[in-house]
Amino acid sequence: MRIKVVLLGLLAALALAWPAAAEFPDKPIRIMAPYAPGGNIDVTARIVADKLKDVLGVTVLVENKAGASGMIGSDVIARSAPDGYNLLVSANSMVDIPAIYGNAPYDWRTAFQPISHIQAVPGVILVTPSSPIKTLAEFIKIGIDKPNALTIADSGVGTTNHIIEVLLSAGSGAQYTLVHYKGSGQASIDVIAGQVPAQIDQVNSALPYIKAGKLRALAVTADRRLAELPDVPTVKELGIKGLEDFTYATYTGLFGPAKMPPAVLKKLNEAMVKVMTDPAVVKRFADLTAEARPSTPEELAALLDKEDRQVVPLIKKLGIKAE
Repeated sequence: MRIKVVLLGLLAALALAWPAAAEFPDKPIRIMAPYAPGGNIDVTARIVADKLKDVLGVTVLVENKAGASGMIGSDVIARSAPDGYNLLVSANSMVDIPAIYGNAPYDWRTAFQPISHIQAVPGVILVTPSSPIKTLAEFIKIGIDKPNALTIADSGVGTTNHIIEVLLSAGSGAQYTLVHYKGSGQASIDVIAGQVPAQIDQVNSALPYIKAGKLRALAVTADRRLAELPDVPTVKELGIKGLEDFTYATYTGLFGPAKMPPAVLKKLNEAMVKVMTDPAVVKRFADLTAEARPSTPEELAALLDKEDRQVVPLIKKLGIKAE
């Protein structure tokens, strides 16, 4: 009996001496924005990080690593430890880009763990304020009458901005020369400077330039006019042949590496629900014409699957490849 008591005492002492396992999170979290600063993904990541740090009580840092239409930065997260400290903000282009490159360093279906939807925002067709193109009908007509004569800037091969152009061309028959940047920020700068005459971007990253009169919007790809741009028509309301029902939105989500512990995934999803329902966050996105809402991991995965079924076949049919 005495030996048993001594052993129990030793075990108790060891338990007190052994440090308890730290509860997630107990150190800074990195969110990868795999494009250049200034674009939709970067803006989204920073809004989320700013609130997520308050919800989780740790520093949340945003890192930009542009290249290969987001695949370089995304691959960094795919190869990171699935411990919840390395996260990724990405868009539905996550599905499209590997189909375009054909040699992605990861399989998006198995490399990433969806955590939550963040926001959805429509695209916008833009020209310089001095452009002789005044309407989307004129924009499309140039692409039909003079194939590839008009140059359009986008944020990279396979990005949702690029996909909008592809869908516009597929529907209308118009053809353009595309200039693919490493993010919409630099693309906007060059269009404003007059180096490229037109751009397709997400409304939230282009809105400040539109409001400042540095870019002129021809149409948005939403299903209805936007409160922030009430004078800008939707593509579908214009009744252009082949585009009568045209709508397309970029949606972004938060991801981690595959095989994250269920408890960590649950905590991150619960945190994102708090972030995405916070009135201040909802307003920040609304001010950028984006609709903020959280989701379950399964709902975000279903959105990616829909993109895979609807857009990837078109990419393959048209033979779109990285340049």
